[in-house]
Amino acid sequence: MIDRKHDLPITRQAKVLNISRGSVYYLPRPVSAADLAIMRRIDELHLDYPFAGSRMLRDLLNAEGVVIGRRHVATLMKRMGIKALYRKPNTSKPEPGHKIYPYLLRNLPVIRPNQVWAMDITYIPMARGFVYLTAIVDWFSRRVLAWRLSITMEAAFCIEALEEALSRHGKPEIFNTDQGSQFTSLAFTGVLIRNGIAISMDGRGSWRDNVFVERLWRTIKYEEVYLRAYETVSEARASISRYLRFYNSRRPHSSLDRKTPDQAYFNQSSIPVAA
Repeated sequence: MIDRKHDLPITRQAKVLNISRGSVYYLPRPVSAADLAIMRRIDELHLDYPFAGSRMLRDLLNAEGVVIGRRHVATLMKRMGIKALYRKPNTSKPEPGHKIYPYLLRNLPVIRPNQVWAMDITYIPMARGFVYLTAIVDWFSRRVLAWRLSITMEAAFCIEALEEALSRHGKPEIFNTDQGSQFTSLAFTGVLIRNGIAISMDGRGSWRDNVFVERLWRTIKYEEVYLRAYETVSEARASISRYLRFYNSRRPHSSLDRKTPDQAYFNQSSIPVAA
């Protein structure tokens, strides 16, 4: 997104793209092999126990023989973009200029493709590092409509995936995300508003509000990511791309009457209604 050879100053490019100027200049220190191993295990534990915070994860890791303190766990969780998921009072303030939208999907029958799309970000471990994966999922068919990998959690790669999904698949009636800063940013919500799409956001800390994307993360990680040790970002991108083609076109879903997401998306006859 940033063109260092462009006549427009980098600071101005960052402002136009609504990304942090510091992230453009910052050269991160490599994460130690020990921390990468712990982060991989935290990711696995988070899938099994999404309600676990830093204290519980510390205790689970200690029980496995990993000597680590709560603050270190909390630091790694922040780096991974992981938070304990449970209902709690919405007392925190959004980032300046970031509006939080209400959740629109409670008790809503989802009966057709492109009625509701959902999007989220997850952590992807590699052999010597990590990246972040974002994906847009059609709620009715579970089909992955667009996705991107990024080495940072800035909004830009989420916007790229959104614009690709809109250009290739039309637009949904409702678009649901969590309350992450990437999705509440004016650059991201502006794309939805300009396209006349209703914006829905999960209740704070409630994974069930975006359950289909959470299920997708579990599936991708146990059937693809945890079986690999990606050496490079390009290798991760190519391997995940192959898996998602399989996921969309060949992997049957019990919730879709054993049909694939492609079959449900392009021919929705005789598919049960998603709750």
